[in-house]
Amino acid sequence: MKELERDLGLPSVLAISIGAMIGSGIFILPALALEIAGPAVILAYALAGLLVVPAALSKSEMATAMPEAGGTYIYIERGMGPLLGTIAGVGTWFSLSFKGALALVGGVPYLLLLFDLPLKPVALGLAAVLILVNVVGAKQTGRLQVAIVVVMLAALGWFAAGSAPSVQSANYVDFFGYGLDGVLAATGLVFVSYAGVTKVASVAEEVEDPGRNIPLGILGSLAFTTVLYVVVVAVLVGITDPGSVAGSLTPVAVGAEQTLGQAGVVAVIIAAVLALVSTANAGILSSSRYPFAMSRDMLAPPSLSSVSERFGTPVTSITLTGAVLLALIAFVPILDIAKLASAFQIMVFAMINVAVIAFREGSTEYEPVFTSPLYPWVQVFGTVSGLLLLTQMGTIALAGAGVITVGSVVWYFLYVRSRVDREGAATDAIRRQVSRDALSEIESALAERPDTREVLVALTKDLDPKRERALVALAADLVREDDGRVVAVRFEEVPDQAPLTEDTTVQSDADRSFETRIHALADELGVAIEADEIVSHDTKHAVVNFAAHRGVDTIVAEHEPLRVRSRLFGDPIDWVVRHAPCDVLLVDNLGYDDPGRVVLSGDVGPYPPLAVDVAEAVAAANGGELSLWQPTGGDGSDKQRRLVEDYRSELSELVSVPVGTESVRADGGRPPMPDLLVRRGADHRLRNALLDERPEFPNPGCTTVTVYPHESSRVGLARRLIERVAF
Repeated sequence: MKELERDLGLPSVLAISIGAMIGSGIFILPALALEIAGPAVILAYALAGLLVVPAALSKSEMATAMPEAGGTYIYIERGMGPLLGTIAGVGTWFSLSFKGALALVGGVPYLLLLFDLPLKPVALGLAAVLILVNVVGAKQTGRLQVAIVVVMLAALGWFAAGSAPSVQSANYVDFFGYGLDGVLAATGLVFVSYAGVTKVASVAEEVEDPGRNIPLGILGSLAFTTVLYVVVVAVLVGITDPGSVAGSLTPVAVGAEQTLGQAGVVAVIIAAVLALVSTANAGILSSSRYPFAMSRDMLAPPSLSSVSERFGTPVTSITLTGAVLLALIAFVPILDIAKLASAFQIMVFAMINVAVIAFREGSTEYEPVFTSPLYPWVQVFGTVSGLLLLTQMGTIALAGAGVITVGSVVWYFLYVRSRVDREGAATDAIRRQVSRDALSEIESALAERPDTREVLVALTKDLDPKRERALVALAADLVREDDGRVVAVRFEEVPDQAPLTEDTTVQSDADRSFETRIHALADELGVAIEADEIVSHDTKHAVVNFAAHRGVDTIVAEHEPLRVRSRLFGDPIDWVVRHAPCDVLLVDNLGYDDPGRVVLSGDVGPYPPLAVDVAEAVAAANGGELSLWQPTGGDGSDKQRRLVEDYRSELSELVSVPVGTESVRADGGRPPMPDLLVRRGADHRLRNALLDERPEFPNPGCTTVTVYPHESSRVGLARRLIERVAF
């Protein structure tokens, strides 16, 4: 591979970044923003520049860590994975396409001040010429870009300096007349003015001393451009009659005519046309490279990365981008184009901030020369403020951003997912954080056990003595270490039409026999066990009421695993799970006889603290060992497998019994049959019914305890979804 010479110094970096920003932001958008915010548009430009700082810092950091990669899409795809990479790639492509269309639709009116021509046909003609130029391979040279920047700055400097003496303070009266909403909406609209601030990252490989020059160039150009925007807009507002510029297609020319005369107008027209045509050409050039790059990463069809043998350019990608550009010019109003361009840019900048956090917190090799100060608060501020700003941009911008996001997600699942198996640094970072949180919760649960635990064994149907003993023995093992108590209660249900009289409270021979067996078990198991019988019209309510009255810590009952039908149409024990004031353990009862080999079975995500607590208590009470069953055959990444191994290793150190890990095929072959299996219960909330997977090992061949923690310690839906994605 040939190496690129690092010969771009700080002045070149500043020229590239400033040239990428100055364009529609100063020649077009002030008039549109004035209609929204009035004189406070000055503040909107300053605020937009401030809100770009986090993304500028984040992009600077990533550019010094990966100076050879280049491109916002690349950073986000590597940092956050193919899904968000797809959204970022498509979003950035549309953002640059909108920016190119905005430059042409906004630049042509300046040209029409000299020539009497129709606006849209001229804009479409210029767009067609620029598309053709990109197809045949001609491109801007660095000298041309520098020359354009010099002309723009000279014209704007003359305008600001020459017009400043004519500023009328009366034009700033009622500065906040449009309210805070107007300022925020205008801030969102002009946000795209700063989109080019990070363009220098795309040539990071050619920058000398990138650790110094990239952040200085990006931040220096942002500061300079923000001051320039604020000064020019402040002068523009101050020299024109209130409302006279608002809505104008050539606001800077209108202002120049009032203070500098015809010569000033011509200078502004030349600068505007050069800047906006240059911006449009750069927009076509850069936006067409996004489908090209996504195609190489297999996120888009291969045809988009094909390069013409005749011209040496990605003709298909340029043609697709050109078609979008022409459609925008022909059919979308300029204000909507501006809003959509800013909306997509805000989305992308928010993802840039998140990508830095992903790289830092993940295990991917990441060694930036420049590091963003005040990490991660700067990135959090940039992400949150960007998303809040997005909400102020109106229905069209939000709808556009939503459509592109949804469309990108659909494209990912229909096309990309089956072709790409990469994962981003964010997935690994989230997975590690989920792992740490899960281990902390398990450690807390084991350390904060009640001093004297009380367990209710709810016997809701007639059982043979063996199965009855199994439930009581399990409960006894749960309280043994704490010198707790077991309450074994027979719940008898009578029909509603049968009154609950004193006759129903008379003990039967079966009741007396039950109490005799329980007392014998208390002596045998060496645990305090109390027997009781309760008669009611509704067993499920009786169980919950008794548990609440006694303040028990856990309910143990015999039941088959809950099914979707019981979730939808109701089931007595399902109702108990949802309304119990404590944890509930449902037992598939195949017998319980000194279980020495206890298995903790996982599905997707970390083990719940209650399952670990139950499995450890049983293993400790019987002098046994705990085995972690790990499903195999998944398509997880090496990072994922390593993290899961680390998680299980750390879990082994938290419990007080010997622990082993076994890889198990859920479709058949498995280690020797365990004595007891403990697993997570399906979330009984209807909204999550379809998200629960069947147990990894539905027929373990032994007694199975399915745990349902109390609502206060239950994992939320969002956390569960994150666990599924991460693990």
